[in-house]
Amino acid sequence: MIDRLMSKQVYFLLRCMLAAVFLYAGAGKLLHVQGFATVISGYGLLPGQLNYVAALVLPLAEILIALGLLWDVKGFLSSYVVLLVVFMAVLAHGINMGLDVDCGCFAPGDPEGEAYHSLREALLRDTFLLVACGYLYFLRRVKGYRSRPIPLLATR
Repeated sequence: MIDRLMSKQVYFLLRCMLAAVFLYAGAGKLLHVQGFATVISGYGLLPGQLNYVAALVLPLAEILIALGLLWDVKGFLSSYVVLLVVFMAVLAHGINMGLDVDCGCFAPGDPEGEAYHSLREALLRDTFLLVACGYLYFLRRVKGYRSRPIPLLATR
């Protein structure tokens, strides 16, 4: 049983699951950039036009990171973790401020955001994603699974 939990298949499935979350989230936000900018402004962290810039850059970063993680390119799991920690910090800020806003996790007006407005649930979900990232790091260290170098930067 332990061998199965530490198999290459589990490593692959976890990467696919994490990538799917960021692909889905990024695509939804990219399709509704203006709405996502409004959600970002609800947190009160960025001045005016930077909300729109963030609403454009964050989904693109999510999609790029998801593709890199899917192909197991070196550095993209770390990028996933960094972005996830940023999202968690924003959610924690919202909780601390007592905000009742859409978390903005998947897209403005997504059913979860409209139904619950629960930043705590979003933070819990992100915590599970972070644990999955930690498990991937664990598998890399213990089982020796290696990510690929970035193709454009690989030496011949």
